[in-house]
Amino acid sequence: MGVTATKLNDVIEKAEVLSFEEQEILLDVLTRRHIEKRREQMAANARKTLKQYKAGRVKTGTAKDLKKDLEND
Repeated sequence: MGVTATKLNDVIEKAEVLSFEEQEILLDVLTRRHIEKRREQMAANARKTLKQYKAGRVKTGTAKDLKKDLEND
């Protein structure tokens, strides 16, 4: 078992000792943090994309244009 799997297993074992209510709270906290982290990733991607667009490094067109470009690569 790798280091990451061992760490994860340790966390799971510790969580199993918690009461049902504590597990629900833990699950809620982890879910909210996961959602927030994903939101931050999406915002960073949007900022990067907007920066590229403003710099003129983004192509625009229709789905048909995109298909044609992909077929030509």
